[in-house]
Amino acid sequence: MTTPPPEQRCGLVAVVGAPNAGKSTLVNALVGQKVAIVSPKAQTTRTKLLGVAIEGDAQILLVDTPGIFEPKRRLDRAMVSAAWGGTEGADILALVVDAKGGLGSKVTDIAEAIRDRPEPRHLILNKVDIADKAKLLLHAERLNALIPFAETWFVSAQTGDGLAELKAAFARAMPPGPWHYPEDQVSDASERALAAEVTREQIYLQLHAELPYASAVETEAFKEREDGSVEIHQQVLVERPTQRAIVLGKGGARIREIGARARAELATILDRPVHLYLHVKVRPGWDEDRQLYRDIGLDWVD
Repeated sequence: MTTPPPEQRCGLVAVVGAPNAGKSTLVNALVGQKVAIVSPKAQTTRTKLLGVAIEGDAQILLVDTPGIFEPKRRLDRAMVSAAWGGTEGADILALVVDAKGGLGSKVTDIAEAIRDRPEPRHLILNKVDIADKAKLLLHAERLNALIPFAETWFVSAQTGDGLAELKAAFARAMPPGPWHYPEDQVSDASERALAAEVTREQIYLQLHAELPYASAVETEAFKEREDGSVEIHQQVLVERPTQRAIVLGKGGARIREIGARARAELATILDRPVHLYLHVKVRPGWDEDRQLYRDIGLDWVD
């Protein structure tokens, strides 16, 4: 007599919070591998991305959203719109807070914005490994006094502290239903989109404050070679010639280093050799290009 397969469960967890709360690091840690780019720079995540985590019979769809902040330009408005759009249809709203940074107006504003949402809300105080331990309970008490949370968690996405318990709780909360993705799929991002994100991450990591949010990456071509390797051509878009010079570096040294590190990471993620070709192009007003917004998965917001 064969044993019937366990009943499957599947649901959506919308991960929201202020910029730099560690949402992408948390999603990567729960999935078990990198699906979202990470940098110390606030607002690294520009569009919502789905990470797929498995826990027992449950498939947990984690929506990593851009940090929510006061938008000042069209790109900002599109990012914030994507963040709130990522919460639609969620089974759980997970508010991630930088426990080291404390509770500023950005955090309390987001908490108040989800006060009347019908979904169960979970409060996740992240970065407990580097936070002031004496203030952790105070932060939790203040936020729970502002709005009621179904659960409060103290975790470190960086070290893994508390993540097993958090993941198990998410799994238990998922409603019965078939899995939406194959067991070996970890993200809804295409390889083409992922390649652009990996290169953008390297630009952020290597240039730091030298190039604030004045750049974008377009994957122009993504094709497989007969030997099984993949050839990728990308444009790095900047607004001014001075920014192009920063990205290129002296004698082209900086763009070569960006390309080398991005290529190595993509070879690991894609599990095959990668040939990456980067071209830096000055395109004034790239953040007003409707087609580019579509390419990077953002809606055009007036």
